[in-house]
Amino acid sequence: MKFNKVGQVSLVSATALILASAFSACNPVAIDYLFVAGNKQSPGQIQTFVVDRVSGALEPVNTTVSSGGANPVSEAVATNYQNLYVANQDDSSLVQFSIAGNGALKQVTATTLDSEGNTPVAIVMNAAGTLLYVVNKFQPGCSTATTGAESCNGGALAVFPVGTSGALGTAVANGGLNYWPVGINPTAVSPLADGSAVYVTSYDPGAGLGYVYSFNSTTAGALTSIAGSPFNAGVKPVGIACTPTSRFVYVTDFSQNELIAYGIESGGVLHPLINGPFKTGNQPSAITIDPRGIYIYISNELDNSVSAYAIALASGTPSAAINTSGSSVNSTGTEPVAILVDPGFARYVYTANFLDNSVTGFQLNASTGTLAPAQSGPYPSVGQPSALASVPHDNHAIEVVQP
Repeated sequence: MKFNKVGQVSLVSATALILASAFSACNPVAIDYLFVAGNKQSPGQIQTFVVDRVSGALEPVNTTVSSGGANPVSEAVATNYQNLYVANQDDSSLVQFSIAGNGALKQVTATTLDSEGNTPVAIVMNAAGTLLYVVNKFQPGCSTATTGAESCNGGALAVFPVGTSGALGTAVANGGLNYWPVGINPTAVSPLADGSAVYVTSYDPGAGLGYVYSFNSTTAGALTSIAGSPFNAGVKPVGIACTPTSRFVYVTDFSQNELIAYGIESGGVLHPLINGPFKTGNQPSAITIDPRGIYIYISNELDNSVSAYAIALASGTPSAAINTSGSSVNSTGTEPVAILVDPGFARYVYTANFLDNSVTGFQLNASTGTLAPAQSGPYPSVGQPSALASVPHDNHAIEVVQP
């Protein structure tokens, strides 16, 4: 039997709710491990928390480990949940960690970026778990020490094959290059769940314009620029996320306090939704979509809050109707710079709060999308937490579609 895309999403949503209800009848168990990377120290630190199934409360577990480099800024998890990858910006390193059954991390390998570009800003795994996308601020030959670095060349998108063991292979070649050029000041990257395209945000402060650089992708990771790329994206886009149905793309505009929404046309071409952009809090940065593809959550750095939206499945329109208002807001710690929804049941939302060294947790109402503070939060973390990643474990380690 065939379903249209809206029907597929409805079926996935119903299945997730049934699973969540079934497991809620079990005795309380830990459901996830949350990995928090902090860059206050050099090398950076990764702290592991265990997540309580009933309350979403976090408790430190295992030993805090080195990130394997200086200034960790982004994390990604293998789709089989057996490996964690960390991008360290100041020494341009990619570090692979194995994840034990008890959540313990052990460094496996480290890769120093060179011909692929340098100074990573974001990494993400494709839904198939076969490719790791790495966005670097600079192409080879430029760095923060280069005079006029922001204009000497743009950023670089590198694509690394991921082996069955989790090891990274040699970056996919682009002719004589080991990367694909993108604009200056790249900020974030998001591939489509169906693997057909990948999108990178960047901005030009001189022109006061933001862009989404867009590429079609083969299963092997070879990229080709999509017609019309780069697409306009406000003034300063800093976060990007795609729905699990590969139909819509959402971008946060840090400067204009807006959420920009795009529909995806044939060939990966983006067109802005005619009723957008949509208002956010002040200085929206990180963005995440729940695994069912029906809610959006955005961290607002200046407001110390999270904005919540419901996605109209037919049109892609994000509705802020589920946001709290008045004296009750989705408050976080100071300067939330990263956000995620737990990958197991999509029942909890967490933010990394850079300036007060904490993690804020929320319980997610699966029926309405509203958030309520998790028990006993916020949770003290490693200094200057900058990135989050999570894996499910125990009896519910089911595979979900990653946004």
